[in-house]
Amino acid sequence: MPRVHGLGRSLFAGVLLAGVSLAVVKLLLPDSAMPPALMASAMIGAASSAAILTFFHFESRHAREMRGRVESLSHPASEALSASAGDEMDALAASIELAGRQLHVVVESLQRESSRLESILGSMVEGVVAVDPLLRITFVNRAFADLMGVPSPVAPGTPLVQVVRDQVLAGMFTSVFAEGEPQRKKMVLAAAGARSFDVQMSPLAGDPQRGAIAMLYDITELERLERVRRDFVANVSHELRTPLAAVCGYAETLLDGALDDSANGRKFVEIILAKARQLNNIATDLLILSSLESGKPPTAEPVSLRQSLESALRTVEPTARARQVALICDKTDDLNVLGYDVRLEQVFVNLLDNAVKFNRLGGEVRVEIERSGENAVVRVQDTGTGIPSRDLPRIFERFYRVDKARSRATGGTGLGLAIVKHAVEQMGGSVTVESDFGRGSTFTVTLPATSERVAAPEAVVN
Repeated sequence: MPRVHGLGRSLFAGVLLAGVSLAVVKLLLPDSAMPPALMASAMIGAASSAAILTFFHFESRHAREMRGRVESLSHPASEALSASAGDEMDALAASIELAGRQLHVVVESLQRESSRLESILGSMVEGVVAVDPLLRITFVNRAFADLMGVPSPVAPGTPLVQVVRDQVLAGMFTSVFAEGEPQRKKMVLAAAGARSFDVQMSPLAGDPQRGAIAMLYDITELERLERVRRDFVANVSHELRTPLAAVCGYAETLLDGALDDSANGRKFVEIILAKARQLNNIATDLLILSSLESGKPPTAEPVSLRQSLESALRTVEPTARARQVALICDKTDDLNVLGYDVRLEQVFVNLLDNAVKFNRLGGEVRVEIERSGENAVVRVQDTGTGIPSRDLPRIFERFYRVDKARSRATGGTGLGLAIVKHAVEQMGGSVTVESDFGRGSTFTVTLPATSERVAAPEAVVN
């Protein structure tokens, strides 16, 4: 059946009304009055047609306006769609249907984008939390929940104070809502184990009424490293200043006339030489420590523990003889470990040198080797003064000395045990210490062993 458009409907309705009017007049009026009646009917029909035509004209105009608005929503950057078949109401319906389909596509796109953003925020190692103006949580990622020690996920709408009881963070959110400006602050959160954070906070989409989001960067390790760096610079300055002051002082004394005093002049030169050697030792140990901390380690290879220990024992033997300290290496099977021969020998030299220097007159240093599962264990035990329990946690720190006066008197740099720790860890092992103050200390080095085992040599006794 052909479709009748707006103007055709108006004309059809006008003709129909005119016909109805003629029929009514014919029934009600005699035949003699027909000509005037027909005229009246025609006039009524024409008036009705005009009224209906006017109605449909305004209807079409309103429909076109509505269609234009719908199409402007669907295609804001393009021209209006071409007219479809049918009248303006059909075109309006088609535009609404098209707008609905496009709105569905937009909603799906927004949902995908929202899921992508949540996945990105959820996988970040930094803690992320978003709240509404009433400080109720709207989003929390896993990192933030783990930092605060709460199960994940956190239900939306949970009050922030139930997750973070620190008032500093809540006060920062309140300031952002009040001022509407991003803020940044460093703070320590007790709920996160007293860790330090750099907190950056800003309103959502620039409108504080929509909420605010905070990102927490854990800077605890950075602050620790910064403290270590400051302490290191201070310690290096102090360690270098002391021998340099002695060198400068004795050199000035010699220049002021002590060169003519043969006895004292020689003594002053010997002191200058000793201090210069101490400076050289500090510089050497610093270079070694820097290489261990930042340099690429060489390829690990099987190294004989026995050979490294014998070489280290020969190195410290003159010092031990001068202090009347016996060096004893118990008879044991040799073991090969995965490591670096130069570094391993340096580890044992530092441990044995400390055991000799801080020993009592007539004391002894005993070395033991044994296998423990997949590891080789070396123990260096002395009968010296021991280490107070309060100092045990810090003896592997750079420049840390238990007895500062005695350590400097023996020529120590304060870096030996730090080098031991870094070298052993670089070889995949560990070093620990046990001490009985006043009776001696035992340092235990554990290294990964190879499957090779060689015959036991004779014990070495000095």
